[in-house]
Amino acid sequence: MKGLLQRVRGARVEVEGEVVGAIDQGLLVLVGVEPQDTPASADKMIHKLLNYRVFSDANGKMNLSLRDVQGGLLLVSQFTLAADTRSGLRPGFSKAAPPALGAELFDYLLQQAKTVHPRAESGRFGADMQVHLTNDGPVTFLFET
Repeated sequence: MKGLLQRVRGARVEVEGEVVGAIDQGLLVLVGVEPQDTPASADKMIHKLLNYRVFSDANGKMNLSLRDVQGGLLLVSQFTLAADTRSGLRPGFSKAAPPALGAELFDYLLQQAKTVHPRAESGRFGADMQVHLTNDGPVTFLFET
């Protein structure tokens, strides 16, 4: 499972003009599911997302986690993160999970997030989404579990 984490001052996801998920300060995470991923991969991802120290403390050091700052978590499915871009001029998607597995694991990830973090939101799996964000820093990390 891949997660592209972006520290944001705010973010929202729209589908057909309707806001389906929104947060203020927190993390926007684009999530790519691969065929070998399991619920254990999702559990590891949630643990990292909630506890990774990417927010500044009083001294300006990245020492605070999403839990510490009580920020929002916005999860957005994005199968293109699993693209093979090593050769040619067109991405290949053979490394992305089939849609049924992707939906199952993304839903599991979201439900786990909502269980342990009250401020978890999401986009809509498989939808044509417009993602709006104000990246804070910018701070961006790629996680793989």
